[in-house]
Amino acid sequence: MARPKALRVLIADDSFLIREGLQQVLALAPELQVMGLCADEPSLLAAVDADPPDVVITDIRMPPTQTDEGMRIAERLRRSHPKVGVVVLSQHESAQYAAELLATGAAGRGYLAKDRIHDLDHIVSTITAVAAGECRIDPRIIDEMVVRRNQRVQSPLKSLTPRQREILADVAEGKSNQAIAQDRSLTQRAVEKHVSEIFGRLGLATDENISRRVHATLLYLAARGA
Repeated sequence: MARPKALRVLIADDSFLIREGLQQVLALAPELQVMGLCADEPSLLAAVDADPPDVVITDIRMPPTQTDEGMRIAERLRRSHPKVGVVVLSQHESAQYAAELLATGAAGRGYLAKDRIHDLDHIVSTITAVAAGECRIDPRIIDEMVVRRNQRVQSPLKSLTPRQREILADVAEGKSNQAIAQDRSLTQRAVEKHVSEIFGRLGLATDENISRRVHATLLYLAARGA
């Protein structure tokens, strides 16, 4: 029986120690193949254009600006290389960064705290899931979102109907209302009505710092134990 093809991973971090350490950790996983190391945003984007990997692992802050390169990379690759998964690494846990990462879609995206990169099973699981188009957010970030929400709403997903839970699952996969309507043989207006009702039942008011679609996704992932 043929051996499954290894997932090709490209690593980007301006810290030499992080790059080399992550490469050594991933070398212990035969199902992964590290195809290159990059130290900044331009070199990473050039490497992806030249030979797209299955998954990019990128620091959230890198040269040239040391601000939000990881977020910009994830957004750009969503448009230019939609099949390339992205796992963003951060030195600090941040619900807002996680929300920004999912703002253009949850499918094929991951957010991981750097203190987890030496946990081989966890990082391999994250990379594999993201390569398959799933979403993986550090459980501690989801816990933070859930604690905040549960201070006002107890077990919010229990208030949803079975159909609304199905549509929320689609939203969590990054699907648009139009795509959900096509997949479930519904009118777009019906989907919009369901989504609006979901937001209402989850108690998600309009917030300029985090979209209701992203917040609903985080609550859904938390309920699944992602």
